[in-house]
Order: sequence, then C-alpha cells, then structure tokens
Amino acid sequence: MTDHATPAPDSLPPELLARLGQFDTPTVCNALEEILPGRRGHGFTIRPLVCPFPSLAPIVGYARTGTVRAQHPPRDDAETERRRRLDWYRFVAEGGPLPAVVVLQDTDETPGYGAFWGEVNTAVHKGLGALGCVTDGSIRDIDQCAEGFQLLAGSVGPSHAWARIERIGGTVTVAGMEVRSGDLIHADRHGAVVIPPEAAAGIPNAAERIAMREAEILAAARAPDFDIAALEHAMGRAQDIH
Repeated sequence: MTDHATPAPDSLPPELLARLGQFDTPTVCNALEEILPGRRGHGFTIRPLVCPFPSLAPIVGYARTGTVRAQHPPRDDAETERRRRLDWYRFVAEGGPLPAVVVLQDTDETPGYGAFWGEVNTAVHKGLGALGCVTDGSIRDIDQCAEGFQLLAGSVGPSHAWARIERIGGTVTVAGMEVRSGDLIHADRHGAVVIPPEAAAGIPNAAERIAMREAEILAAARAPDFDIAALEHAMGRAQDIH
C-alpha cells in the first residue's frame, strides 16, 4: 500500500541543515519552544528509544514514512512483496528532498517482533541518501550496520521474522511523535523532533540566546561562593538576554 497524499515540501538551504546539525536535539526542542510556544507539548518522541551509536552527530533530513510488520507471514505472494520492497526503496531515494531520515512505525501486536533494520537495510538506505532511521520496531546486526547510519529504535532483537514494508508514505506515529512524509526531522541519541519549516531558520539564533542565558546560571552554580543570592542575581541577568 502506498500513500503519497502528503506532498513533500521544498528543500531548505543545505547550509541551514548543516547549521541545525550543530545543535543537539534537546537544544532544538528548547529553541522551538521559544519560536513556536504552541509546540511545547508535542512534535517530539516521548518514549525512550535505543540508540546503539550515541556518539554520532545529530542528523537532519526529510522524513520518509511508512509502516512495517514482522509477527505474521505476509498475505501477499513473494513477487508482490518484492515489488513493494522495491517501491519502498524508490520512495526513499526519490520521494522528496535529500537527505532523508526514515521514520517507520511498527504496527505488529508486539512491536519489534522482527527487525527490519540490520546490516543489509542500513547499507541500502545509506546508499540511497538516508542518514538514519527512527522506529518503534527493532534493530539487529549492530556491529555490522552501515558506518555513520544513525539508529533510534524501540528495541534490539535477533531475528527479522517476516519483516516487511506494509505501507509507504503518509502519516505515522513513532514513540509518540506524529510525522508526515516530507517533514523535517532532527534526531540524535536523545530522540527526535519534527521541525516546522517556518521555524527552521530561526532555530540557530534562538538556540544561541538560550545558551547565553543558561551560561549565566551555570557560571554562578559552578562558582565556589554559589548561594541563593548568587542564583537570584544570575537569573536576573539571564532574563535580560533576548
């Protein structure tokens, strides 16, 4: 099944994507709270995800969404399944701006029953222009996965069982984060967040202002003479940074 109901947005300047990648995902969430206060309570993952490569830099790219299943044998014949897998790979490569971040929702009764992600699929997706994946399904072959390909997953498991793509494109929900195909995704070891395109350009300046305010508090807290009076004074200085 393919759902291309949501059109992909125009791509943002590569320089902006690179700048966004210099911030970790919590910092991006902080900046979005300042730019779009209504986004404070949604648009990000809210459940823990396994990240086997926590030292990798944050990834920033355009969502390629879909759903996977693995717990039961497929209903379709082998040729239909093969064509659907190829359609999925084509979607990753050509379904919107690059780089891509794959966001796959596992719809099994037991999510993660079988792993879609492992040595082969990380290599294929990386070769097609994806930087990593965010999924509530499982991953495996940790030591053999493509170098530099980020994985955020619901679990780690040994088998792929009957892992297969069920739906291509559309809207999915992974770890509480709703994502449409084409959304801009920022992800690192902490989780992932959807960046609304209208907010993207303002994130670097907002993040730097927040860092300056936090620096006032941190400098005071780390000083040997830190006390409540020093904290109050530092908080006052931080409020003056706009």
